[in-house]
Amino acid sequence: MTYQPTHLPVDQETQLETQAVLKQLARAHRHLAELKGIVRSIPNEAILVSTLALQEAKDSSEVENIVTTHDELFRDDNIAGSTYSLGAKEVKSYVAALNLGFKTVKATGLLRLQDILDMQQALEENRAGFRKLPGTELKNMHTGEVIYTPPQTPEIVESLMANLVTYINDSNLSDNDPLVKMAVIHFQFESIHPFYDGNGRTGRIINILYLVAQQLLDIPVLYLSRYIIRNKSQYYQRLQAVRNHQDWEGWLLYMLSAIEETSRETTRLIEQIRDQMQSVKHRIRDELPKIYSQDLLNNLFCHPYTKIEFIERDLGVSRQTATKYLDLLCKKGFLRKQKMGRNNYYINEPLATLFFALGR
Repeated sequence: MTYQPTHLPVDQETQLETQAVLKQLARAHRHLAELKGIVRSIPNEAILVSTLALQEAKDSSEVENIVTTHDELFRDDNIAGSTYSLGAKEVKSYVAALNLGFKTVKATGLLRLQDILDMQQALEENRAGFRKLPGTELKNMHTGEVIYTPPQTPEIVESLMANLVTYINDSNLSDNDPLVKMAVIHFQFESIHPFYDGNGRTGRIINILYLVAQQLLDIPVLYLSRYIIRNKSQYYQRLQAVRNHQDWEGWLLYMLSAIEETSRETTRLIEQIRDQMQSVKHRIRDELPKIYSQDLLNNLFCHPYTKIEFIERDLGVSRQTATKYLDLLCKKGFLRKQKMGRNNYYINEPLATLFFALGR
């Protein structure tokens, strides 16, 4: 029988929180709580939101075989004259969609239907909205075999999406653990496959925003895309096993393991960023006390590749002063100057190296 998604919650007769799932839940929650705590040790949340969101956008796009480089991503697109490859442009759109959703969830505590539509619009830069035409099929990328046919009529897609949003926001519909619910939400969204394009990336944004809405994290820093890249075939197999065999336990264990492992890795990364910030802070205070400010420190860690215009904008100083600051920082070895295209960038190499290592 061909699988078709039904309204949530999952049938009451289906036991989601098995003994194995409960054991993995405990580990996932412990490491997620540690991550939430370490995030609070960074004085300016924008540092993590900007750098980690960019890394997630790169990884999430790579799941869809959209590949770009750190060099392209670390250049800010707010400066006139910047040019990017198609891959980098798509990654920038992902960041815009994520930031749009985070701003709304932070303000309302909700993830509404219009919010999902707005994020997908920002992601794809079109107003296509939910699928209205039949013919969408999910195929094995190697063999071309159709492995799943999502709902085909706009009425069913819209009904399922309305139900999904209710499930996301109404805690009375299910007493399952929020991490279990996140995995159910992701499965349901990918099975509805509501858009012509961008379903995978939109679904991964919903994951992190749901954790923020549930107050399991304060800011969006847990990104599962790298885990999915490393375990990509298993990701698709586990999704399909729920559709074919109702193997919820296998899917839940996969997603909870992703949360545990990604939480541990992200905690280590943030600890390294925090330690680098402290070291640079003390060194600038000792070696260049006349130019030190918290705003300058924040700039160097919000932008692994900074430039004169960024310093002008973030510190509110003249171009001449910004140039002087960057030249002094290069002279003392805090930054390395490199020309890229028509612009000079000033690279925080220890910080950039942390992100380069993630891509290996």
